Amino acid sequence: MQVPFLDLKAHHQPLMDEFVAAFKEVVERSAFAGGPFVEQFEKEFAAFNGCPHAIGVGNGTDALWFALLALGVKPGDEVITVPHTFIATTEAISFCGAKPVFVDIDEHTYTMNPALLERAITPRTKAIIPVHIFGQTADLDPILDIAKRYGLPVVEDACQAHGAEYKGRKAGTLGAAGCFSFYPGKNLGAFGEGGAVITSDADLKAKIQMLREHGSARKYYHSMVGWNGRLDGIQGAVLSIKLRKLADSNARRRRHAEAYDRLLADIKGVVTPPVAAYGTPIYHIYAVRVKQRDEVLKKLVQKGIGCGIHYPVPLHLQDAYRDLGLSRGSFPVAERCAEEFLSLPMYPELSPEQVETVARELANCIA
Repeated sequence: MQVPFLDLKAHHQPLMDEFVAAFKEVVERSAFAGGPFVEQFEKEFAAFNGCPHAIGVGNGTDALWFALLALGVKPGDEVITVPHTFIATTEAISFCGAKPVFVDIDEHTYTMNPALLERAITPRTKAIIPVHIFGQTADLDPILDIAKRYGLPVVEDACQAHGAEYKGRKAGTLGAAGCFSFYPGKNLGAFGEGGAVITSDADLKAKIQMLREHGSARKYYHSMVGWNGRLDGIQGAVLSIKLRKLADSNARRRRHAEAYDRLLADIKGVVTPPVAAYGTPIYHIYAVRVKQRDEVLKKLVQKGIGCGIHYPVPLHLQDAYRDLGLSRGSFPVAERCAEEFLSLPMYPELSPEQVETVARELANCIA
């Protein structure tokens, strides 16, 4: 049996009539850049998260960048994050002219290790970005406590955590801002690029709205240097449709994860994703850890099992950040995980037979 890593066609086909109707409505109203469909989605996404404000932007990178700019991060500053994340997290820091400073991840959650955070803070530190990787939130209470002591805002990178929870609260609602990507493969994905920032701070909301509109709150009158970072009307309409299915889709992902956990529990050499006691993950990625990962991946692909690697090179070892002067051994947990992570197929439309096939073939490859 062939099992794709991701099947967006199966995800979208049942909603096709709704998408076509929404597309026609957007075209009829010529509401393409921002506008009523984006505003409606913003209201719905804010309500879904239990947060007063949501601001639709062009993509997840814009969301992180605008949040940092609105919080006053500027050249010469430092922002603390983790080396195990997609490069967009640090690109947003770099686009502000600031320097990314890394803290290693926790071996159990794969998110920022709070015990290592305080020693990374310097007089130049201006913000902290914990990353809710793979759909599981970071341990936010100790991070927020440290941030409060030093007067630092926390920006949650929730680009993989749409609907994940920390102690009953939605990811993105505990810090100064929560940032989301709606890249097509995300749990809530657009038909292209898209992103959003959620916040309880009305002033922060206003600044981000201006930043996405070329620094303008009123057309042709510019209060600051901004950017073209709007969310498209068609994407807003599509996201509104898909948002109504998100809670059910996340629940289905959790059921698939439970099945994987059960089927792989006794397979020596496979470490299944741990679940932190404080949260409810949404399994954007189901990443196991295996030795000789590249060889296992090659065998699975030969068997028709689609897999991925998130992410093979930690950010401190990327050529793009060579100027930081960090070498192998600087963040051993992130480095070790990068060599062992193997992402298995995970999407709501997986069948029980497909999950069983993936687990069986993985066990065979390990054996």
